[in-house]
Amino acid sequence: MIVCAGSGPIDVYLVSLAQADATIGARAARQWQQMTALGARDGAISLFTSSPAACNAELGATSSGKAMVSFVARFDDSGQAHRAWEAGVFGFAPPAPNVIVAGVTRGTTTGLGLSSFTYERPSARLAIWQRSIYVALVVANNFDSNTFKAAATIVDARLN
Repeated sequence: MIVCAGSGPIDVYLVSLAQADATIGARAARQWQQMTALGARDGAISLFTSSPAACNAELGATSSGKAMVSFVARFDDSGQAHRAWEAGVFGFAPPAPNVIVAGVTRGTTTGLGLSSFTYERPSARLAIWQRSIYVALVVANNFDSNTFKAAATIVDARLN
């Protein structure tokens, strides 16, 4: 695995992504702007891939090779963070509490708290949750479930 050049502050990632692919970069910038409109003060992203080409894909998404992405946004208060979580992170919004979707787990059974959901399919896994003044996202492409859950647990532990 290599660390992608755009890893670090979200602004660095957005510039790096826009230079690689203007369309994907513009979409990511709009999604970050939506979060700042909801109160996000700053954010950071880390991308690790088995292929440099995946660094230029949206959240490291590839059909082959491995990629692991973590993103955390900080808000002034937990109310703002919760509203942002409900609105969605980079286009991924939680399903309604009473809606059952194949591969989706919502709430405390994720291990990430009440305001959380995970989506797991064999090649793609996603976790998004709100903890205190933070909203976090972990995406794992072509990793097993145990590795994905361990990564989300490590990110979650740093939010306390």
